[in-house]
Amino acid sequence: MTAGLRLAVTLLTVVPLGTARVDRGTARTAMLLAPAAGLITGGAAALVLLAAGPLGLSGPLAAVLAVAATAAATRALHLDGLADLADGLGSGRPAAEALAVMKRSDIGPFGVVTLLLTLLAQVAALASAPHPAVAVLVASVAARLALPWACRAAVPAARPGGLGALVAGTVGTRAALLATAAVLAAAAGAGAAAGGPGGAVRAAVAVLAALAAALLTLRHAVRRLGGVTGDVLGALVEVAATAALVALAAGPP
Repeated sequence: MTAGLRLAVTLLTVVPLGTARVDRGTARTAMLLAPAAGLITGGAAALVLLAAGPLGLSGPLAAVLAVAATAAATRALHLDGLADLADGLGSGRPAAEALAVMKRSDIGPFGVVTLLLTLLAQVAALASAPHPAVAVLVASVAARLALPWACRAAVPAARPGGLGALVAGTVGTRAALLATAAVLAAAAGAGAAAGGPGGAVRAAVAVLAALAAALLTLRHAVRRLGGVTGDVLGALVEVAATAALVALAAGPP
């Protein structure tokens, strides 16, 4: 458990905990504990939002800085994965060639447009969410719930090496369901603390929206690429985070 948590934090954040054990058993635990790593990225953004009020910053500016904090807390690796996946899928090429496009160090037009629209959506949704600090925490945790689902036994790796091959197929469906239940309960509790029963419902809906968006993206990526890669996993986090923030911003204040 400790090795898995250390690996999850090391893989998903800038915090260099490291671990001596990097095998598929440790990878399984790391993916199941991935939502906990969202407390680090979401916590960094929440601190920015809480400091924005005393500093007299506007809501939109605070949202921009908060989204920037989440990117910094992950070295923008998830955003990089999103851009690579967009370029690979947008190329319209067969799986092997699309994977080759994704491995390039440059970024193409599909990646640029996808990044721009995703970041704009995240900033706009966060700026209009009723409780931004809670919203960014819920979204960050919910976004990483996509990872255990993407690493289920039924989902293969797209290539033999890399992060995708290490974590693909390590998580059972029952374990993913238990992780989902835990995240739903935690999110509902945080939502209730900030906004009462309505806040609890909104937070739970945001978790489900994040998971639905991630699973739809995963299905398309696996169908086109033949499985998951590290880039696919990173892209799922950003897709899920965006969906969660949009859900949290929707409805009455």
